[in-house]
Amino acid sequence: MKNLYLIRHAKSSWEFDVSDDKRPLNSRGLSDAELMGKHLETLVKPIDKVLCSPAKRAHQTANIILKYLNVSEDIFELEPNLYDFEGSQVIDVIKSCDNTVSTLMIFGHNHAFTSIANIYGNESIDNLPTAGCVCIQFEVDNWKDINVGKTLLNIFPKLLR
Repeated sequence: MKNLYLIRHAKSSWEFDVSDDKRPLNSRGLSDAELMGKHLETLVKPIDKVLCSPAKRAHQTANIILKYLNVSEDIFELEPNLYDFEGSQVIDVIKSCDNTVSTLMIFGHNHAFTSIANIYGNESIDNLPTAGCVCIQFEVDNWKDINVGKTLLNIFPKLLR
């Protein structure tokens, strides 16, 4: 059995003249990431691996949420292929995950994450909002074999405020 958590980065700021990958979270993003971390603390299964887009806003979101999940730094890794908005690179990353990993958490971007949630989950969503989390469970032993799984969680900050 494999569990996949998709967490979209929290709301980012456009007020700085920086490249897209350097945009930080804005104040709402910071508070939404905290809110999600607190909420996920009791819901998340033990995590074996965390992969994160190297974009500043994704890395900040991961750091805030992971402090609530008691995740060891040695299972955290920045993954350049998660800086993908279309989704094919993200799917490649997931499907090439080591099979010793039962629960994988990834932090990244839309439209990729909404597409992946809809391709692999059994519940359709219109949009995975910023700081939103979807968990999908697959009845397989190998990541390369994932197909449509069962959507276990759809949690959005708006529902927690």
